Amino acid sequence: MRYLSTRDNTLRYTAAEAIKQGLSREGGLFLPEQLPRLTAEQLTALQQMSYQDRAVEIMSLFLEDYSREELKSFADAAYGPERFDDPAVAPVRTLDGTTHCLELWHGPTSAFKDMALQMLPHLLYASLGKTGEEKTVCILVATSGDTGKAALEGFRDVDHTRIMVFYPKDGVSAIQKLQMVTQEGGNVGVCAVAGNFDDAQTGVKRIFSDEAMRSALLERGYFLSSANSINWGRVLPQIVYYVSLWCDLTRDGKLGPGEKLNICVPTGNFGNILSAYYAKCMGVPIGKLICASNKNDVLTEFLRTGVYDRNRTFYTTMSPSMDILISSNLERLLYTLSGGNDGEVRGYMEQLNSTGRYQVREEIMEQLRALFWAGSTGEEETQETIRRYYRDRHYLMDTHTAVAAHVLEQYRAQTGDSGPAAVASTASPYKFCNHVLRAIGETPEGDGVELIGQLQKASGMPVPWRLAALGSKEVRFTQTVEKQEMEQAVRDFLR
Repeated sequence: MRYLSTRDNTLRYTAAEAIKQGLSREGGLFLPEQLPRLTAEQLTALQQMSYQDRAVEIMSLFLEDYSREELKSFADAAYGPERFDDPAVAPVRTLDGTTHCLELWHGPTSAFKDMALQMLPHLLYASLGKTGEEKTVCILVATSGDTGKAALEGFRDVDHTRIMVFYPKDGVSAIQKLQMVTQEGGNVGVCAVAGNFDDAQTGVKRIFSDEAMRSALLERGYFLSSANSINWGRVLPQIVYYVSLWCDLTRDGKLGPGEKLNICVPTGNFGNILSAYYAKCMGVPIGKLICASNKNDVLTEFLRTGVYDRNRTFYTTMSPSMDILISSNLERLLYTLSGGNDGEVRGYMEQLNSTGRYQVREEIMEQLRALFWAGSTGEEETQETIRRYYRDRHYLMDTHTAVAAHVLEQYRAQTGDSGPAAVASTASPYKFCNHVLRAIGETPEGDGVELIGQLQKASGMPVPWRLAALGSKEVRFTQTVEKQEMEQAVRDFLR
């Protein structure tokens, strides 16, 4: 299977080349020429497998230049008990007869990004050998909170790699920041950006497209790649957990054979819900894809109107991983829905870059209406949802999961569709202690790691041990740069 660019589909790459490169040189995103289909027999067989074996079966369909033996060793290392605190890896919690929660935060950084970023370092490191690459790869990451820590942890001390993470100075939670600035490892760097996530993400993309910068780094023995979800090696492992979700519910008799499952995903950069879309395209019986936004509702507006407009107020919210106005992965969906029209996609992206706005044609809008439903949630509604689920269902959720839970309620009320549905739970509530404490009626006694103990005492919910250990870690990274200084920060990091 070959991979092509959304902005120039004459280019063809192997899976290893696409994963190594991360982003196409003209700024496009890689995706497979075609999506494989899962037969009913394959879906039945997957139901009886472990999560690790499901990952091998699904990823092998996309990664023809990786052996099954390699993928098996990668899956065992990525999703083993020393990394994940639940043997199911991505356990499903049933909240009522038709509502389920897919918990994606049982990995080493307590966020859903671990599901892909424990696998990506294995795929990327193997790609260096498969492509004959002798230079050191420098991973550049822009994070709205969770990707940064998950990438740092995944790539920590991996041979022939360096990793530099940029995060918005005032746009992450206290726990998210502490996780990053205390990161251990000899090949890691962390830097705050005076701006929001979109500023950090735009800066990273600018560095990738800077020919002079890339040439200078090549002379020094480095090439650039990405651990953001612009890298196909991030999106692919996420497809696995949506297939696994349906398999678990069907195996346990909570879905009938072939019964469709609606899925509601809190998303800012669109990669998480895009992975659910790909699982649907592969033949998994998924019904409506429900996109949940916070106050930064650019995706909700787009899916309702076909107009993407980032020229709006940017809000810093209690669900910071969704505080995004430029949703990079939407480009992959547009390529598919346009029938592979790279010129059309390129035009949309040029309009976004020059005016901050574009509008898709009606044929694409019709497909969007058939596939997706979208809603948004304000701050008070988010807190109220946490409160209700804790009080009425004895289930404690973080701020991002609460956005999705509330939007699922909106969808059911407005459409009358009360069929089986799952919410993607993307982070542990312990990553957002201050907001969760207030939601359940407690007054936070502090502003940082000390709140972990307070929330544990109030809720009785076990604390992920790595979060509990944060208070004893040394702060290693304190640098803050203006957005136009990011290139120099990378040069300094690679001296």
